[in-house]
Amino acid sequence: MYWPVGSGAWLWSLCILTQVMPMIRIVPRGYTACADAYLTPCIKRYLHGFCRGFKNQLKDLQVLFMRSDGGLTPMQNFSGSRAILSGPAGGVVGYAITTYHRDHPQPVIGFDMGGTSTDVSRYAGEYEHVFEATTAGISIQAPQLDVNTVAAGGGSMLFFRSGLFVVGPESAGAHPGPACYRKGGPLTVTDANLCLGRLLPDYFPRIFGPSEDQPLSREDTLHQFQKLAADINQFQAGRPGSAASLSVEEVAMGFIRVANEAMCRPIRSLTQAKGHDTSRHVLACFGGAGGQHACAIARSLGMKTVFIHKYGGVLSAFGMALADVVHEAQEPCSMGYSPESFSLLEGRIAALERRCIEALQEQGFHRSQIDTEPFLHLRYERTDCALMCSNRGYPAAQDSCLVGNFKLAFTDRYQKEFGFTIPSRAIVVDDIRVRGTGSTGIRCETAVQPSGQPARVEAVARCYFEDGHHDTNVYLLQDLAPDHSVTGPAIIIDKNSTILVEPDCTASITEYGDVRISIGSGRQRGVGTELDTIQLSIFSHRFMSIAEQMGRILQRTAISTNIKERLDFSCALFGPDGGLVSNAPHIPVHLGAMQETVQFQIRNLKDDLKEGDVLLSNHPCAGGSHLPDLTVITPVFRVEAPRPVFFVASRGHHADIGGITPGSMPPHSKTLRDEGAVFTSFKLVRGGEFQEEAVTEALMAPGLIPGSSGTRNLHDNLSDLRAQVAANQKGIQLVNELIDVYGLAVVQAYMAHIQANAEVAVRNMLRDFAERWESHKGALEVESVDYMDDGSPIKLKVRINKQEGGALFDFTGSGYEVFGNCNAPRAITLSALIYCLRCMVGQDIPLNQGCLTPIQVIIPKGSILDPSPDAAVVGGNVLTSQRIVDVIFKAFEVCAASQGCMNNVTFGNKTTGYYETVAGGAGAGPHWHGRSGIHTHMTNTRITDPEILEKRYPVVLKRFELSPGTGGAGKFHGGDGVIRELLFREDIVLSVLTERRVFRPYGLQGGCSGAPGLNLLRRKDGTTINLGGKTSVNVEPGDTFTLHTPGGGGFGVQEGNQSTPVPVKVLSRSFAERGSVFEYRKAQETV
Repeated sequence: MYWPVGSGAWLWSLCILTQVMPMIRIVPRGYTACADAYLTPCIKRYLHGFCRGFKNQLKDLQVLFMRSDGGLTPMQNFSGSRAILSGPAGGVVGYAITTYHRDHPQPVIGFDMGGTSTDVSRYAGEYEHVFEATTAGISIQAPQLDVNTVAAGGGSMLFFRSGLFVVGPESAGAHPGPACYRKGGPLTVTDANLCLGRLLPDYFPRIFGPSEDQPLSREDTLHQFQKLAADINQFQAGRPGSAASLSVEEVAMGFIRVANEAMCRPIRSLTQAKGHDTSRHVLACFGGAGGQHACAIARSLGMKTVFIHKYGGVLSAFGMALADVVHEAQEPCSMGYSPESFSLLEGRIAALERRCIEALQEQGFHRSQIDTEPFLHLRYERTDCALMCSNRGYPAAQDSCLVGNFKLAFTDRYQKEFGFTIPSRAIVVDDIRVRGTGSTGIRCETAVQPSGQPARVEAVARCYFEDGHHDTNVYLLQDLAPDHSVTGPAIIIDKNSTILVEPDCTASITEYGDVRISIGSGRQRGVGTELDTIQLSIFSHRFMSIAEQMGRILQRTAISTNIKERLDFSCALFGPDGGLVSNAPHIPVHLGAMQETVQFQIRNLKDDLKEGDVLLSNHPCAGGSHLPDLTVITPVFRVEAPRPVFFVASRGHHADIGGITPGSMPPHSKTLRDEGAVFTSFKLVRGGEFQEEAVTEALMAPGLIPGSSGTRNLHDNLSDLRAQVAANQKGIQLVNELIDVYGLAVVQAYMAHIQANAEVAVRNMLRDFAERWESHKGALEVESVDYMDDGSPIKLKVRINKQEGGALFDFTGSGYEVFGNCNAPRAITLSALIYCLRCMVGQDIPLNQGCLTPIQVIIPKGSILDPSPDAAVVGGNVLTSQRIVDVIFKAFEVCAASQGCMNNVTFGNKTTGYYETVAGGAGAGPHWHGRSGIHTHMTNTRITDPEILEKRYPVVLKRFELSPGTGGAGKFHGGDGVIRELLFREDIVLSVLTERRVFRPYGLQGGCSGAPGLNLLRRKDGTTINLGGKTSVNVEPGDTFTLHTPGGGGFGVQEGNQSTPVPVKVLSRSFAERGSVFEYRKAQETV
């Protein structure tokens, strides 16, 4: 990379991928090298100017900078890819050193609340690192402390949308800043705290307003809150069953409660994902805004103690001063962990240790100040889940290498995080890493003397809490001593932060002048069944949290790659009628289908469903999408109700359930029995007993059919089904806890309120569309049609009721059921419909049954969209679903056709099997170009890294690139497809299941169609064969498969040069979400 530096000179930066981060996987390594090449010159230029401001340009001084991994490094070694999280890393080091005590080792949750966002992390005696993280859409492969950023900081903006209180993710930033900054900014969390009397303008510097010489303006904040409260009350007045009007203080308090719940969700995920109990942690609170929310956050999470350092407002900077200097050395390994490899591992570890020691000695550290810690990056064979394991606490044993018992370290941690181990599997070493630490010895904690006097009250403020106004004593932190105790409600003022001690909490001062708050149970506020918009927003988070935590348990306890590592599953909560309440994470093809499954079981079993029963289903007539997606359903019973009060369910994609081809996704299946084992209403658990013998018999049953096979991986099937049962059990536990707090009537009432909220949003969208369409076309009816490659039409007519905001979606005229596998069960159409409605609403709303309440759907029986019970359906799930989405969007003229296909490619033999879906072009829209080389709509799978692909499977990836010009031209052009070329190294069976090889992805409003796809096989003798859209073929070593995926359609008539997309007006600064919780959700959403 070259950079202009003036006077015709250029600065260049050379980054070599294997030197920046020597770990396997070329894609994140390439991203990291690009980020490093881009950022490092900027840093070097800044440092050059920084040094020039000092005498001798700092040549005689050692200048250290913090890295993202929590260690300091000399200025000359500071690089862009290691600097991205250096600020938050300083905070983690700060609370790790000041809050965690090895004599009384209680784990700590770090809660760093700033202006734009909040950073959450954990420390339990050692730093928790991640080795790949996404920042601003770029994957960085480098050691980073696991800091999770969530969208709720002091500057997070407040909105009332479709009956919900919403906090962030937009931020007011420093300019214009919150409304109280006197620069015309929006309402924020800071304004809510000011409105409630929790921030005191007299203790802030006069630096606000256009001239930066005025105090915080409570008047500006109150004025905006009065307008917002009026809008909220007007909205509530138009809804039946709503609670009384809200005061300004109640509105502000509502936003604080919603913000607190939004921050609690990732904390629960961060701890429970690794098998930890959140309530057993101390909350270390820091950052300028953290102290105002600490008590409420801790109480919501069940924590008993909050710790706030005396330098809490600037703890990240303080932590940098306490950090040690770190030098790391790492290299890839790729060998088994076995006695045969021990000597080689020991030699390579020793070599890396020498490199670390020599580097630190060159920086002036004596050998006695240097410590090295070796790590092995270990995983079970045939899995992708690798753990970085240290030898600390695991001395060498008879069956281990001399450096330490890494096998025991790995199995202990695997058991802790996932609840099981796999003793029969070999362990593989992916990487060797050594972390060398040069101790600075800086620990500047100074004891504070007791005062011998009562704590001095600086002032008395009037603060608002959930139960009303309270007189609140105000103290200055500098006046408090270790013999002082402050009972809430109280405010403690520091130079850089404000600490709120809530009622029923007590703050004490430690011997070093820090603040320790003991959290009481608080006063529970009564909640009725009538609609309260604030409580509605709280329940929205709570219901979603139940589904999220179910997913975490499922991922932890599952064993298969599909569920554990690809995260191809959904967990959901349903009402007593089977209607969807919350679904997380949101896999589009599961959204509507899962509630169809639950409702079928309710109709089918009626009273034959007892406590202790768990159901298993995958049949298309019972709401299934395709057979490998197994749904496990558990009813929630309560003593006070004779029938189930809720249902919980988990749907996971099992890699094999039998059938005529490995993977249970045959491209040429003609009947349902070709595709594997079938379950309609199978009792997987009966009276609390897992029916292993019966389910094993059912999974092996396809093998009784000539040409077919039973499941090829029974062990994984059974283990994953048990994991799904465990996930459901977690959901039942959480539902019962919620009912214990609020009561069954209240929880069910808010279930209905949440569904009604989604219904209102969809009705408003339909009314708005009808208004626009009627004025433009003079009608309230739209229609569209598209064709599958075999000529089968998918036809849709939509009639909109403008007054009610309802619509009839009529698919009459769609093609007959086909003698193939592109038949789509009814549940697939509902999934596509709920996905499209959610996209067209254009804002974040709860995804639940309410989205479909305004909708009537007509699907003709015996059609490709509602086939007979024995029809093959595997292609309907992965192909037809995409075309249904295209047809709906075409009717509403939302966007042109996307590639309309998932480009399913499978190859395998008796020893190996591989499945992937490949991206194509996205359709353009009224204001945007279609994106190139991307999955759209009903899937968004991540492709396997080329190095992993070539290492594990007998193929060579020769080409994977965009195919220029395949997107349709237009005022806004469609996205381009891709070309993917595989060279085979063994005899193998190749299967392709694709669409859009005949009919091109259409354009809209004069836009041109995108190019169709093409599947080519070039034999080693040079013969090239067009495979068509759906086939299986035997290939030999030297044969090459080339996949050309379709482009997207264009939008609008092209006039001269193509138009520039209309820029979205950016009203505020948006936060950059990151961390392991974000990576988990991102991976889940890319399935």
